[in-house]
Amino acid sequence: MKWKRGRSGDRNVIDIRGAKKGGASGGGGFGGMGGMSGGGLPIPSAKGKIGGFIGIVIVLIVIGTQVFGGSSGSGTGYDIGSILAGAGTVPGADNPSPIPASEDPDADLKDFSAYVFTDSQQVWRKAFRQDGQPWRDAQLVLYSGAVSTGGCGNATSAVGPFYCPADNRVYLDLSFYKDMKNQLGADGDFAWAYVIAHEMGHHVQNLGGIHDEVARARRQESESANEISVRNELQADCLAGVWASTVFNQLEPGDLDEAINASEAVGDDRLQSRGGGSVNPDSFTHGTSAQRHHWFQTGFESGDPEKCDTFSGDI
Repeated sequence: MKWKRGRSGDRNVIDIRGAKKGGASGGGGFGGMGGMSGGGLPIPSAKGKIGGFIGIVIVLIVIGTQVFGGSSGSGTGYDIGSILAGAGTVPGADNPSPIPASEDPDADLKDFSAYVFTDSQQVWRKAFRQDGQPWRDAQLVLYSGAVSTGGCGNATSAVGPFYCPADNRVYLDLSFYKDMKNQLGADGDFAWAYVIAHEMGHHVQNLGGIHDEVARARRQESESANEISVRNELQADCLAGVWASTVFNQLEPGDLDEAINASEAVGDDRLQSRGGGSVNPDSFTHGTSAQRHHWFQTGFESGDPEKCDTFSGDI
């Protein structure tokens, strides 16, 4: 993916990787990737701008209300698929002290992550404002090892990138870039971009009222809680694809392959198979590899968030 440096200075990008450790904490999230590659799926010849933004927030709220009804909320975080061990009691982080670029082995990855996050935010912010809908900026928190959130508990890097609706922040440990490559074979810069765009999709859902509806429905409909979670995650995949359509002119051969490969790599069926156990559809929380591929591609090919209705019909 072609990109420009300079967005790591965005006030919404918070780097606490050099923070001192201390205190105690608790709980969860996911993400990751690496490098450039060529070949693979052809990129469509006509893209570049999102379409169909009219009433995006209203559309998302209506979709959620039709399926779930009512309202109310919760502060649990959203991730794109737990891969490693879950988090337990972990050290928190305070006293942020950003690592100097000259001493930072992940300086390029940090800058790229900030670029994707900021670009995605600008796209969605513009869309909401054009529709006369309120927008609240998300923030990107880069941490190392463990982190305390503003309402979603605490997490270690083992749970990967995640979004916390309580504080409107996306949390990333850059080490997960290598974990995705080495453990899941999900390599490439646009695979990493897909992860960040997915988490920003959760922010769009949060502002659109979907998070509250999903949280309430999962509490009240325990038997279908996993299916509700799957539909929610697939919508975030679709919204990630919608953002990807806006950077079409920046894509290079193989980029789309990288994102699709990453979406398939974190499918519940693929993860359960890799874990050595049997595949149990009733336990799925994020969707199969085929479903995640389908909904990311739906968003990319349509460039239209109104096509991201994963809450009605067959997914």
